[in-house]
Amino acid sequence: MDTDDLFETVTKVFEVGGVATMVVGFLVAIVLSLRVWIVDKNGETAFRTLRQTFGGVILLGLEILVAADLVKTVTSTPSLTDAVVLGIIVLIRTILSFSLQVEIDGVAPWKRALVTGPQVIARAVKKTDAVAASPLGSTTGETTR
Repeated sequence: MDTDDLFETVTKVFEVGGVATMVVGFLVAIVLSLRVWIVDKNGETAFRTLRQTFGGVILLGLEILVAADLVKTVTSTPSLTDAVVLGIIVLIRTILSFSLQVEIDGVAPWKRALVTGPQVIARAVKKTDAVAASPLGSTTGETTR
């Protein structure tokens, strides 16, 4: 087996792996969302679980397919056409990944800190209040009643 055959095999493995990741991930996402639906009896939570899980799986599958395209382009005879085609494929998949991430998170990445920042601060304050209210949180050795 020469190097061209090896790289072609590696490319095929990445392509099959990307598609298999999406197929298996879809089945796992369905199972997880069904479990949430059965346990919580809440269709909205189950649907959100399905969307988030499957969205993440699609992102992973797209990344693997981009890796396949990179291996194929890097190991082939260099040409301007191949480079342009790779650039277009990566651009399209990047836009898909970006839009899927926004869909999963429900907010654009540059606004994520504005949405999650207050939640993180609120959790930290709650944790601090809980420690201060506990008998072990007292620094004077006295227990609070």
